[in-house]
Amino acid sequence: MRKPLIMLLSILFSMSVLAGCTSSSSGSQAGGHEPKLEVSFEGGGLKPAFDDTAVDGMKGVLENKQLRLYMDEATGGIAVKNQSDGTLWYSNPPDREADAKASGENKDLLSAQLKLDFYNNLGQVSSVNSYTDSVAHKQMKLEQTPEGIKVFYQFGTTAKTAEDLPMMVGKERFEEKIVSKMDKTGQRTMKIAYTFDEEKGVYKRNDEALKGLQLERTLKGFEEAGYTEEDLQQDITENNLSQTKPVPRIFQLSIEYSLDGDQLVVKVPAADIRYPADYPVNDISVLSFLGAGGSKDSGSILVPDGSGALIHFNNGKTRYPAYKQAVYGKDGSMEVTDAYAQQQEVKLPVFGLIREQGAMLGIIEQGASLATINADTSGRLNGYNYVYPSFTLIAKGEVTLTSAEQNRTLPRFQQEPPKTDYVIRYAFLSGDEASYPGMARYYQNYLTQHGGLPEAQAAGTPESPVNTPFYLELVGGITKTKHVLGFPYQSLEPLTTFDEAESILEQMQQRGINNIRLKYAGWFNRGLDHKVPDRLSVDKALGGSKGLNRLVAFTKEQGIQLFPDVALLRANQASGFRVNQKASRMLSEIPAAVYPYNMALNRRDRTVSPAYIISPAKVGGYVDATLKEIGPFQTGGISLRDMADQLNSDFRKNHEIDRTASEQISVQSLDRITGQSLRILADGGNAYALPYLTDITNAPVSSSQFKLEDEEIPFYPMVVRGYVNYTGKPFNLSTFTSPRQYVLRSLEYGSGLYYEWMHAPNYKVKDTDFGNLYAVNYEQWINQAADMYLEVNAVMKNMQNQRLTGHEKLADGVYKSTYENGLSVIVNYNRTAVLAEGRTIEAESYITGGEQL
Repeated sequence: MRKPLIMLLSILFSMSVLAGCTSSSSGSQAGGHEPKLEVSFEGGGLKPAFDDTAVDGMKGVLENKQLRLYMDEATGGIAVKNQSDGTLWYSNPPDREADAKASGENKDLLSAQLKLDFYNNLGQVSSVNSYTDSVAHKQMKLEQTPEGIKVFYQFGTTAKTAEDLPMMVGKERFEEKIVSKMDKTGQRTMKIAYTFDEEKGVYKRNDEALKGLQLERTLKGFEEAGYTEEDLQQDITENNLSQTKPVPRIFQLSIEYSLDGDQLVVKVPAADIRYPADYPVNDISVLSFLGAGGSKDSGSILVPDGSGALIHFNNGKTRYPAYKQAVYGKDGSMEVTDAYAQQQEVKLPVFGLIREQGAMLGIIEQGASLATINADTSGRLNGYNYVYPSFTLIAKGEVTLTSAEQNRTLPRFQQEPPKTDYVIRYAFLSGDEASYPGMARYYQNYLTQHGGLPEAQAAGTPESPVNTPFYLELVGGITKTKHVLGFPYQSLEPLTTFDEAESILEQMQQRGINNIRLKYAGWFNRGLDHKVPDRLSVDKALGGSKGLNRLVAFTKEQGIQLFPDVALLRANQASGFRVNQKASRMLSEIPAAVYPYNMALNRRDRTVSPAYIISPAKVGGYVDATLKEIGPFQTGGISLRDMADQLNSDFRKNHEIDRTASEQISVQSLDRITGQSLRILADGGNAYALPYLTDITNAPVSSSQFKLEDEEIPFYPMVVRGYVNYTGKPFNLSTFTSPRQYVLRSLEYGSGLYYEWMHAPNYKVKDTDFGNLYAVNYEQWINQAADMYLEVNAVMKNMQNQRLTGHEKLADGVYKSTYENGLSVIVNYNRTAVLAEGRTIEAESYITGGEQL
C-alpha cells in the first residue's frame, strides 16, 4: 500500500504546484503586464483638422491629399474618405442600430473597434470589447500625437463585486460587526444578502440575490459598517475559506491612427497592452467591421487562402463555418490533433473587400506571424459581410498529470507576450484598381517599395524568348528496414544515384525539355529524411562526393540549375539529434514531435518514430554548418525544404522564442545563404522569405475550396510572377487526375511544370515509410512530361518572367489571364466547347491573344 500512497501524494503535490502556476506569482505562466488602475478619462476633445460635414456626428481629425480621417469622439469610431472618388469607409456600420439579425453581444460588437479574448485560470475563454466594456463605462480617452490620433481604452472597472464580500461570517461577528451598525433598511438588506446556517452557526453569502440594486445596497452597507480588507482576511481565516481577494479584471489597450499617402495606418502598440496575470489575453481583434458590406450590397471578400479566394457578399452559406486561417500556417510547437485536414496555407498577410464603390486592401505590416484572418458573410451573427485580422498574444497549452488511478489536465500559458507592435495598413482603391487584380498589383508595388521582393527577372524578347522552367525533384535515397539472420537494421536504399540523375536529365533534353531546375533530395546524411545537417556526408550509395561533383559539372555544362535539398527546421531522424537540448518545447514542456499522416487511416500515425521541430535558437548553427559543408561543391544553388514554408515557436521555460522572433531567425538565415551567392529554391514561399528566393516549389496554385468560398483566384501568382518563378505540387503526386487540367492551370496561373521522380522501380519503396512514392519511377512519366512541356512552353515562353497583370472569369470554367507584355491566354476547363470573346475554345483547351508590346 505504501507505493500507491506515495504516488498519490506525489501527484497531488504536483497538482498543487501547477495550480499555483495559474497565479501571477508563477514564472512558468503568463507574466502579465499589470494595468495602471489610476487612469483619468477626463480631458478635452480633439482639435479639428478640417471642416467637412460629410460624416454626421464625426469630427475631421487628419487629412492629406489622398485621405481624410473622421472620428466619433463619443464612441472612438472612425471613417475614412478617399478623396479621389469621395467614398467613405466606416469602422462600424453607420446603420447598425437597424440590423435585425444581431442581438446581445453580437449587436454590441458592431459598435466596437477592438475585442479581447482572455483566459481564466482554468483556461476558459471570455471576451470583452471596446464598446460594451469601455465606451459604455466612459473609459475611453482620445489623444493627439505627432503621428495622428491615439485612442486609449480601459475594459472593465475597479468597482467592487460580490467577490469582495466574505463567503461566510460567524453568527456573533456578523450580528455585532455588521448588522448592529445598520438601520432597519440596511438590516433588511443583509437578511437578503446572507442566509443563516443553523447547523454551522454562520451566515452564508447568497450569490443568487447579489445582483443589481441589491448588490449595490449590500456593498454600501458593508462600507458604512466600517468593514475593511483586514476584516475580510480575518473571516477567510476563521472559516477556512478558499476565497481570495479578487483581482480587478482590468484590461487596457490603445489603438493609433495615422495617414501615410493613400494608406490608413492602424497600430496597436505592445507597450500599451496591459492585463492581469490571472487573466492572460489570448487574441486581439482589430476593426472587425471596417468597410463591412450590408445585406443589400454587392461585392466580395478577398481572403488569402492559398492562391487566393473570393467570398461573395450575402452568399447565403450560413450553414458552413466562417472563414478563419492563421497566417503562415500552424505553429509546429503547438498541440496538434491527429485528424488530417487537407488545406492550403496563408502565405501572404493580406485581406480585402471589393465593393461597387471601391475596394479596401489590408496589409499586415507588423505581427503577421501572430495573425489570423477572419471573414464571414451576412446572416449568421449579423447582417454584414466583413473581414478582419486578429492577433494571438498569449498561447495556451495543456499538461496532464497521471497516476495509476487518477489524471488531471491543467492549462499552461505562454510566459511572455511577443515584443512586437501590431500594424495594419489599409489602402483604398478606385476605378479599375478596385478589383482583385488591382489589389494584387497594389500589394506587389508595396512589396517592391519595401524590399519585399527580389529584383525583377529579365524577360525575353520575341526574337529571343526565355523557356519556361521545368521543375524536377529527384529522390536520391531512403532508409529501409532490412534483415540479417532475422535481425532488423536500417539501410540506405538508393533510388536515384548521381549517374542515374545525369542519365535522366539527358533523356529529358533529348525530348525537348529545357530550362530544367533540378531539386535533388535525399543526397546526404542517410537519405530523404536525413540526419540534422551539423555536418554533411554525401551518401556513398549514390556515388559519394565524387559523384556529386560530376553531377555539378554536368549541370553547369548543360545549363541546368541544381538545387541540393536540405531541411533546416525539422530533425527527421532522432539519431545524432539531442532531442531534449535542441528540439522546441510545447507548452506542456514536451519536445515538439511531428508524426506522419497515415492517409489510409486519415490521422497521424503514432506507431512510427516522429520527426522533431528544431528550436529556432539552434537553426543558425545548422545553417552555418550547411553553408560550410556545401560550399566546396560549388552547386550554385540550394533547395530549402522548410525554411520558407514553416514557422515554429519554442516554449522552453524561461527561454521562449515566439513566432515573431522565429521569423527574424529565418530571415537572418536566408540572408546568410544569399550572401554566399547561392540561388534559393524553396517550398511554400511565405511572404517574409520572398526577397531571397529565385524559385518556389509547392507554391499555392489553388485555394482550400472551403465551403464558404465562391471563387478561386491567382492572387499569389499575380503578386510574385516576374520576380520569383514558381510551380505547384508535382503533377504525379498532385490531386490533378487529368494532365489537361494541369496544363490549363499552368497556363492560367503562369506556373512551371513539376514532377517528382526516381530512377529505381516502384517496388523499391514497398514496405518503407515512403509509400507516397509508390508511382514515381521516371520511365512511366517522362514521355508525358515532355509532351506537356512542349505544349506549355510553346505558349509560356512568350510570357516568361512577365508579370501576370490581369485575370477575369468570362464564364463558368472559362478564365482569361493577361500578362505584362500584352499577351493573354483564355482557358476552358469544361468538357464542352465554349464561345468567349467571339472565338470558339474547344473542350479542355485554350486560345491565345493580345499583342506583344
